[in-house]
This record gives sequence, C-alpha cells and structure tokens, in this order.
Amino acid sequence: MPDPTPSGYELRQAREIAHHLGWLDTITGTALGVLACASGIYTYLGVSSLLDGTGALSFLAAAAYSIAVSVGIFVFWSYMLRLFPAIRTAGRRAQLFVAMCLGSAAIVAMSSWLNAAALAGSAAVEQHLARTVQDYQTALEQANLIAVSGQSLERDVARMRTTLEDLSEQEAAGDLSGLAGRGAVFRILRQKSAELQGLEAQIAAQSPRVAAAFDEGNAILSRMRALTVEQGAVEARSILFSEEAVRLAGLIAKLRQLSVAPLVERAAQDLAAVVVVPDLDARADVATGQQATIDAVLAAMAQRAETLSLAAQAVMALPAPAETTYTPISTADAVIRYAGDFVPSWAGAIAIDLLPGVLVLIIAVAHAAMRASEARVPIEDTLTLSELRAAVTALREVERASHPAPQTSEPPAPVPLNPDKRSGA
Repeated sequence: MPDPTPSGYELRQAREIAHHLGWLDTITGTALGVLACASGIYTYLGVSSLLDGTGALSFLAAAAYSIAVSVGIFVFWSYMLRLFPAIRTAGRRAQLFVAMCLGSAAIVAMSSWLNAAALAGSAAVEQHLARTVQDYQTALEQANLIAVSGQSLERDVARMRTTLEDLSEQEAAGDLSGLAGRGAVFRILRQKSAELQGLEAQIAAQSPRVAAAFDEGNAILSRMRALTVEQGAVEARSILFSEEAVRLAGLIAKLRQLSVAPLVERAAQDLAAVVVVPDLDARADVATGQQATIDAVLAAMAQRAETLSLAAQAVMALPAPAETTYTPISTADAVIRYAGDFVPSWAGAIAIDLLPGVLVLIIAVAHAAMRASEARVPIEDTLTLSELRAAVTALREVERASHPAPQTSEPPAPVPLNPDKRSGA
C-alpha cells in the first residue's frame, strides 16, 4: 500500500531534520567537552581522597588520572555520536550497542564511583561514623544489661542468707532440732550464712563500678556523636573518633568483666557441696537428731543453691555484646558501602558520564527518521540544480558518443588565375 504522505512533505521533513542535525553538530562537541571536563574534575577530587600524601607526586597522579578519564569519555562518546547513527543494519547496530554498553560500564567503573565519592564522600564517612556509634551503643547497653542482671542476683543471695539466719535463730531457740543452743546445726547454718554474706558484699561492691562504667560509656558516646556532626574536615574528626572508639571498646570489655553471674554460679555450686561439719554431741540419741537435722538443712540448701545456680546461668546465657571495632574508611569506600543512602549523588555522578548516550540515541532516531522520509520521496524530487545540470551534461555526452556527426567530402575550390600572369605570358 503506497504511503499517502505527499512526497513534498516528506522531502521538507528530511531537509528540516538534516538542517537541525547540522546546527546541533556545531555545539555537540563543545557540550561533550564540557561534560568530560566536569567529570574529570570530580574524578580528580575522588582520586585525591584515595591517595596518601599531598605532595607534587600525588597531585600529578590525580591530575593524570582525571585527564585520562576526560579524554577517554570525550573520545568514546565522539565515536558513538558519529558511528552509531550511521549504521543501518540491525545486526551491526546491535553489536555497536553492546560495545556502547561495555564502554558505559567501563566509564562507571573508572569515573562514576569517584564522582560519587567527591559528591557525597564526606557524608558517607559521617554515615559510617553514625552507624559505628549505633553499634557501640548497642554493645554498651547489652554489656550493661548483663552486668545489671548479675547485680540483681544480690536479692536472691540476700534472701537465701536471711533464710539461713532465721533457721540458725530457730536452732538456737530449740525450735529446729529440738535442742536449744549453739550446737553443730547452728554452726553449719551460721557458716553458710557467712559465706552468702561475703558473696552479697562482693556483689554490692560491684554496683558502683557498673554504674560508673556505664556513665563513662555514655559520656564517650556523646563525644562520638558530637564528632559525627561537627563542622570541619571529616578526616580530622575520624582520627578523634577512632581514639574515642578504642577507649569505649576497652570500657565495654571492662563492663563485661564486672558481671558477677559466674561468681554467683560457682558459689551456688559450693554452697551445698562444701560443708565443714562440726563434732556432734557425744550422746548417741542427740547426735542422731543433729545428723538428721543437718541432712535436712543440707538438702534444703542444695535446693536453694540449685535455684540460685539456675538464676546465675540465666544471666550468663544472655547474648554477649557484639564485638564492635571501628575501622577507618575512605570516602570512596564509604560511598560504595552506603550507596543505598546516597542514591541522588550516585544518580548525578552516573548521569554526568552517561548523558551523551542519550544524545547518541536521539541522533540515531533523527537519522533513521530522515532516511525513512527520503526513502519515500521519488528520486526526481530530490535532485538539486547542480545535480540536474550534471545529469544534463552527462546525457549530452552520452548522446554525442552514441550519434557521432557525419563527415562530408567537398571538392577543392578552383584556384583563380592571375590576370597579370596571363597577360604577361
């Protein structure tokens, strides 16, 4: 089915597209150079953050890399802008598109991530500091929870000590074994209550230390948070931050050692296992009664000791705080690790390098439209005046070569006689 579009309209459209492409071609090189230079500047800033030192060699290395990136971007997109629109077959264009994708990936690898580091590197390092503060805060709170939970065992120890003291008072009054006085049963009860009293004193002595360590840890965390949001170069703040992080790590380890749960667990195991039994009464019936009472008391202490041991084991079973270590990180590494938090910066860094790819596609579409319009125009409608003049000249030469002019032979003209010569003869 023939195209209903008039050939004149198609011709005007093709010439209009060609005119626009000709004008755009005058500014495309300049625009591409500006984009390449801008990318090179941000690449220089990103490379400078990776190199150690600020000497001339570091400057030359960063400048050489950024210049190479700018030249590479300019040359690559210049190739694409010229060659991709000129390719007409689908297979060749697909191959060139694959090459363009590989080149774009190379540009992202050598330039875009450094551009992102220059755009958001400091913010990414601050994000790393903030995440580290959160990790240290979690570890500090967990260590303090374990230590405070161990301190809560003091109430269990005090309750058990009070029970043994009450039993000893009952034994002294004769309400336990039936023999009033301070005999063997009384001394055993007093012995165990004294052990528990010493354990209770040790637990109580740890309480101020736990509270002081936790307060000091919170003070260090406050200083670390302040360093995260302070003004100034992030590198200098990172040094101070690392010093505070080392101090806080040591404090967390100290707080973990202040937990009395292992001490209480060992004391509970020794409570019923280690008993110094005094001499019983010489009378057999009294000794039998004392032994029965001692056995009953030891059985009761074993039950209480088991309860106390289970409580200590529950505290010891609490998850230990995670090992948190602050690792200094460069701006380039930080912007990659926390890429999800800086999507706009990554988008801008990639766009400045890959924007010419959009221009390649636009120009390719324009060339395809121009060729399609020209294909629908008859050849005679596209001839220019110079082409028509050249065609007419060529046609005349062809006709002249096909039909040469006929050659005619004429007799020589008669030579007139000289009258003077005739009269003289």
